[in-house]
Amino acid sequence: MGRGRKNWDPPLLVDNQQQESSIVTTTNPTVINNEIDKRQYTWDEIRRHSNKKDRWIVIDKCVYNVTNWTKHPGGQVVLNHYAGQDASEAFLAFHSNLALVQKYLTAFYIGDVINDEDKDNTKDDQTLKYDFEQLRQKAISKKLFQSSRFFYILTCLHILAFEFAAYFVLFRFGTTWLPYLASILFYTIAEAQCGWTQHDFGHLSVFRKSSWNHVVHNFFMGFIKGASPDWWNHMHFQHHAKPNVIDRDPDTRLEPLFLLGNAIPIRRAQINAKYRTKIPYNLQHLYFFIAAPLLVPIYFQFMTIQHAVKRRKWTDLAWLSMYYIKFFSLIPLKLGLLGALKYYFLLRVLEGTWFVIVAQSNHVVMDVSYDDFSLSWFRLQLKATCNIVKSPFNDWFTGHLNFQIEHHLFPTMPRHNLYKIQPEVMELCRKYNIPYVVKPLGRAFLDILTSLEKSGRMWLQTYEDLIHAASTKEN
Repeated sequence: MGRGRKNWDPPLLVDNQQQESSIVTTTNPTVINNEIDKRQYTWDEIRRHSNKKDRWIVIDKCVYNVTNWTKHPGGQVVLNHYAGQDASEAFLAFHSNLALVQKYLTAFYIGDVINDEDKDNTKDDQTLKYDFEQLRQKAISKKLFQSSRFFYILTCLHILAFEFAAYFVLFRFGTTWLPYLASILFYTIAEAQCGWTQHDFGHLSVFRKSSWNHVVHNFFMGFIKGASPDWWNHMHFQHHAKPNVIDRDPDTRLEPLFLLGNAIPIRRAQINAKYRTKIPYNLQHLYFFIAAPLLVPIYFQFMTIQHAVKRRKWTDLAWLSMYYIKFFSLIPLKLGLLGALKYYFLLRVLEGTWFVIVAQSNHVVMDVSYDDFSLSWFRLQLKATCNIVKSPFNDWFTGHLNFQIEHHLFPTMPRHNLYKIQPEVMELCRKYNIPYVVKPLGRAFLDILTSLEKSGRMWLQTYEDLIHAASTKEN
């Protein structure tokens, strides 16, 4: 994306590393044809254009009509989530190659925000935004957006080594229980660690050239993991744009099985009471470790293939097809087709368990609420995210997503640098009295169940109250 005003004053200058491809901090103003009449708009008018059929976004007080932008690289839904809102901070967080982005955005510029104060942003929030931008600039000056090639080479090699070990153990030592379980363990490690590593390439955190990140992302997500990279981008960027925001973050849309937070249980109870359908959400903390891991082999695996087919992502289909060809060409040689299917199902369940307990421990226990567009990027991410304490094991087990707060604030920062910015983030939280939540690994996992139990209990109480009220009214 770019900016449409000729007289825009850029913020701080940055070094060559940043100018080449890291994080967007400055722009070369795009000259707009002076003969084209560009209007000024109030926030009240901008917020009326807030749906997918009529969507305007604001970036640094420039107004863009992106209603007809059907080929946004980050997907249509992310644009919908910021329709009628100020997307400046999200824009800076997501985009790493300004020269490329400018080519897209210029055509959609329609004017500027009139120079009046946004009623929903307090002076304190404006100061916080300024301080956060200074922190981002500090991270740039420390080269924290520059990845370590050595780190990622080792990370990728250890994934490939575990996958090779999974096949080697079966073919070398046979299919008795010990080598079978060892093979499953090695493959589970490979798949789980692949999930964390493809995440880095998906965020364009490793290479300066986006195309290189995409190629490696396709390899690990498709060939090693058997999933669609485009599906991951589609889901994950929504999550980052609006974490824990109801009807925005896809990670909160689990209502057929689970209810999160305080608002969703009440909404679901109202629907259930209306149709007299009682679902045992009050037991969701008990069936969590049974149902949640099954989402990977039963639901996600189907959805990722369906996404690639429906959207005609032929490259994705080619990569993930190679995964299935590889797996079902080799494993049946030792286990037979039925045995290979059982092996595959068990692998996905174990991998899913690993993924679920890590991913949910950072978010499900935090605030889940409706969209509040007045929140700054910093407050939005801190409200929805918590950390797990640092240790060599925790770093490896979670793929450094134990620094989830820092990752959400700086999604394109390489994960091995997240801990380096943590002290400054904590200091900013102290300055503005914003809770910074960090827990031991075991406590974080236990809090998932505690949170689910609370939400389930809230649903049951609301449901029973509504049913009682309806019965009393009928009588």
